[in-house]
Amino acid sequence: MKRILTGDRTTGKLHLGHYAGSLQNRVKLQKEYDTFIILADVQALTTHFERPELINQSIYDVAIDNLSVGLDPDNITMFLQSKISAIAELTVFYSMLVSVNSLRHNPTIKTEAKQYGYDDLSYGFLGYPVSQAADMTFCDADLVPVGEDQLPHIEQGRKIVRRFNSLYGKGKIIVKEPQALISNTPRLIGLDGNFKMGKSLGNAIYLSDTAEDVNEKVKSAITDKDRISIKDKGNPDICTVSKYHQAINHSEYENICEMCRNANIGCTACKDLLSKKINLLLAPFREKHVYYEEHKSKVRDIILEGSKKANRIGNETIENVKKAMNIYME
Repeated sequence: MKRILTGDRTTGKLHLGHYAGSLQNRVKLQKEYDTFIILADVQALTTHFERPELINQSIYDVAIDNLSVGLDPDNITMFLQSKISAIAELTVFYSMLVSVNSLRHNPTIKTEAKQYGYDDLSYGFLGYPVSQAADMTFCDADLVPVGEDQLPHIEQGRKIVRRFNSLYGKGKIIVKEPQALISNTPRLIGLDGNFKMGKSLGNAIYLSDTAEDVNEKVKSAITDKDRISIKDKGNPDICTVSKYHQAINHSEYENICEMCRNANIGCTACKDLLSKKINLLLAPFREKHVYYEEHKSKVRDIILEGSKKANRIGNETIENVKKAMNIYME
């Protein structure tokens, strides 16, 4: 069985963008692939190093959100990044194989640095793709399901792997080069029309939001600003609500767009319909969320057991890596 490596930084609860971009793929593929879910608490420090208490709480938030959407503990290996020594070691080894300039020119690094207002980048923030390369390869992952914004990181990681194998493989593959797997909805914009729905941007619908939360948030979503009256014809191509219908309400999307263009549906009715669809999607997630919130010890056991398994696999990988690099002593 081929292996998937995917996961999330532990910087807060997961939102609808995470579900559309990655989580729904994880659920679909968990029985077809050996699925590894990383709770990336070390990488969370790249932007939240001054708030370690948030990272600690978010370990449970992120784990529960993953389990709530339908990931089965019997089908997956969920583990904590900071408990896997092989990831830390591979990050150091890989850092020797990538230039600072190539990291600085990574589009995602530049975008996120601007988003967070970072002018002087920390070593950890700049080296995020190196750490991610270690995540992907410590367990010999074949596929990495990601959102569109993470593609530059994946490609940089693949380049690192190719260089490592070229330098140390002697014609053999020492570490596997994974492929990216993009969902049908690679990016879901924020409710405010921002190009990205983000935890830090205040424009997200969370998977754990109540029905009332969803209704209020959807009401605030940006629509076609030129459409003043219900009698005015709208342009769904520039409407945030339309983008959400496309991601969540596939079967009715084309019809809704046609009604909007012909002024046969108003923005309020369109938003009400979207709220109902989102709440229909989230309802079973909420039930599981309540269960796991009430059984956090079970969540803890899932993470710790997964970390033990991940460590066993990682230790084998790092042994092979060190032998190939001739820094291994019997």
